[in-house]
Amino acid sequence: MTTEISLLVLGIVFGGVLSGLVLYIVFSRKISLFEGKAQSAEAVVNELRQQLERTSRELGQAQDDLRNEAQSKAALEARYFEAEKNLQYMEKDLTDRFSTISLEALSKNSAEFLKLAEEKLKSQAVDGVKELAAKKELIDKSLTAMDKTLSDVKEKIEAVGKGNVEVSTLIKKHEDVTVRLRDTTEHLKQALASSKKRGEWGERMAEDIINLVGMVEGVNYIKQKTLEGSSGRPDYTFLMPNHLKINMDVKFPLDNYMHYLSASSEHDRKHYKEELLRNTKLMIKQVTTRDYINPSDNTVDYVLIFIPNEQVYSFINEADTTIMDEALRQKVVLCSPFTLYAVLAVIRQAVENFSLEKTASEILKLLGEFSKQWNAYKDKFRLMGERLDAAKNEYDTLITTRSNMLERPLKKIDDLRRQNAITLDSNINLDEPKALE
Repeated sequence: MTTEISLLVLGIVFGGVLSGLVLYIVFSRKISLFEGKAQSAEAVVNELRQQLERTSRELGQAQDDLRNEAQSKAALEARYFEAEKNLQYMEKDLTDRFSTISLEALSKNSAEFLKLAEEKLKSQAVDGVKELAAKKELIDKSLTAMDKTLSDVKEKIEAVGKGNVEVSTLIKKHEDVTVRLRDTTEHLKQALASSKKRGEWGERMAEDIINLVGMVEGVNYIKQKTLEGSSGRPDYTFLMPNHLKINMDVKFPLDNYMHYLSASSEHDRKHYKEELLRNTKLMIKQVTTRDYINPSDNTVDYVLIFIPNEQVYSFINEADTTIMDEALRQKVVLCSPFTLYAVLAVIRQAVENFSLEKTASEILKLLGEFSKQWNAYKDKFRLMGERLDAAKNEYDTLITTRSNMLERPLKKIDDLRRQNAITLDSNINLDEPKALE
């Protein structure tokens, strides 16, 4: 019976201790939530913990006493009841105190939390207002920039629209010009289909270049004049110094060149190219057999062939690089519009220089004759001056010496008249002597 009571007491004691520990753990967890905000509650918990530790020690001591003094039932029961009361009291007191502390800590923390939350909300509200104001200002600036950008884009779009209209107008004009150019080209192609028309076209090109150089027909060149003692008739004969002449024919090998451009196969292009080169070589041979180079007729030792198209001229040179050398060996100079201008400009300058030289010799001859006549004039003028000087000397002698010699008798006569008081008749005209009766 005593053992059972002891075990019961020990169970109750351990149950109280465990209850206290559980309460301690529970309230420790609650207190840990407010650890940073309730320092006073932590002090109370520490005090209670110390009391629990003391109680535990006392319970341990009581357990030892119960084991050592099993025979002292009454004392143990009294102590048991007292310990139970103390434990209940302590449990109640601990519960009340924990409840009070928890409520105080909770209310205090709630107030502080509310205050902190209010301050934080106010701070965040102020910061939010400032941030919203800054964002509003930034948005306003962005909107202003966007408005300006949109205005610029609108202006550019309008400008592009105007440009598109102008481009469309230009394209329309270009199409019209292209159509007219195509029609003109077609008409020109039809016009140049005839060899006679091509010859007239080439002569027109040659005359334009001749006029551009400044040559005059009948003075600097002769057009289509039959050569003396020959059936040759060059298109142009240019007159040079010392009665020299240079002949020129206009050749326009356009057919094969146009066929070459419009050919669809490499075989056809090769064929027309060879035909063009063959025609060119034939033209060179023809002008060398027409007495265009005839020293007895005062021609120079070369002749000109004018090809009135730069593209055809360049194509011939590119297709056969030896054709120019072959022509020069036969005393033939192939000329494009540009090279013909250069050749004729040199000829005109040579004619002008020769004319200037010839005129200069005539001027020198006239200057020699003028110098001779000028010297004769100076001799006569000098002789006349000498004679004028002699006449002046005679005049000076008459006006001085001879006048003085004549005035002396007159002075004596005048003195004698005054001495004899002879008066002169005022009616006597000394300037006009009386006529003899």
